[in-house]
Amino acid sequence: MKGEYLRKYLVMGSRNCDYDPLLVLDKAILGGITCFQYREKGEGALKGEAMYSLGHKLRRKCAEADIPFIVNDDVELFGALNADGIHVGQSDQSVEEIRAKYPNTIIGLSVSNRKELDQSPVQLVDYLGAGPMFATTTKKDTKEVIGPEWVKEVKHLYPDVPVVGIGGIGPENSERVIKAGADGVAVISAITKAKDISAVIKSL
Repeated sequence: MKGEYLRKYLVMGSRNCDYDPLLVLDKAILGGITCFQYREKGEGALKGEAMYSLGHKLRRKCAEADIPFIVNDDVELFGALNADGIHVGQSDQSVEEIRAKYPNTIIGLSVSNRKELDQSPVQLVDYLGAGPMFATTTKKDTKEVIGPEWVKEVKHLYPDVPVVGIGGIGPENSERVIKAGADGVAVISAITKAKDISAVIKSL
């Protein structure tokens, strides 16, 4: 399972959905996603018990479908949901601390430029999230668009580390990311806002 699970990677929280997130996940699982990340962030995001409650339900669906369930940067939530992995950014809890406490979990790390990559403990992570690939409206605090060439650079430097592209990816541009060498694409709104979720996933 080196990087195959990254191929069609849905990242989602309640605020990314126009209707029940559980139904969105059901459709995405049927459509063929290979990994899921619970990312409950941004204006209007669930807090406290509501966040944990939705997380448990999403987690159960992924377990039943045998799809890796990743939590975005919240170590407490990751532990409470007994998640398969955690994805962190450059300013979140350090990979070293997480790996020391959870030696067998999946750890993903975002890298947006060469400086971040050079400063990252790549040897301790299971995959790298490279981006933003393209402009996105989902995240308000995004870094400068770096494009698929960044995937090529990361894979050249670390050919054995799985890489997933993220940021503004949809059916119209996912092929460029895969052709650049990515093991998969991470998608938010292109799936959660789709009229036909299954068709979008198949075309990624």
